[in-house]
Amino acid sequence: MINHNEWLIVGLITSPQGINGKIKIKSLSDFEERFTKPGKRWIQKGNETPIEFELTHGFKKPGKESFIITFKGINNRTQAENLKGQKILVKVDAIPKLSHGEYHLTELINLNVKISENNQLHIIGKVINLSNEKNNLLVIQLLKNNKEVLIPFVKEIVPIVDIKKNFILLTPPSGLLEL
Repeated sequence: MINHNEWLIVGLITSPQGINGKIKIKSLSDFEERFTKPGKRWIQKGNETPIEFELTHGFKKPGKESFIITFKGINNRTQAENLKGQKILVKVDAIPKLSHGEYHLTELINLNVKISENNQLHIIGKVINLSNEKNNLLVIQLLKNNKEVLIPFVKEIVPIVDIKKNFILLTPPSGLLEL
């Protein structure tokens, strides 16, 4: 569950773009305006205190889940290169309201993963990360062997998400957990 006293990671800085301080971002958000609408954003290196930056311009790369953005004060490739690997954050109170049945992907991290066997629910793992290059995928660490598996976050495979009770229910097709 999102702690309302914390930050929300919405993107990762992957590389500089060109020589004029533009930055390539991997989006972890379903809201494009986080990278296209000018305004305050915060950048965090490791676990250091986030530093405020002013987003001045941004656009989505055609056919990709990445964006090219510019921050005020980042004017050359060297400055942009120094930000590589850092996280882009927004304040949790800036999270858009969602409809019933919609979730911010970051709310799913650390949820227990359950399956139904013999009409009983059993915990088989935990959501440890997200991957959303082209589709939203949950990275689940299985308890039985610590193996990580990628699970598509679709209603047919994840029919129940219970944030309050801290779990998701999987109905995986045969063999999905063995991949």
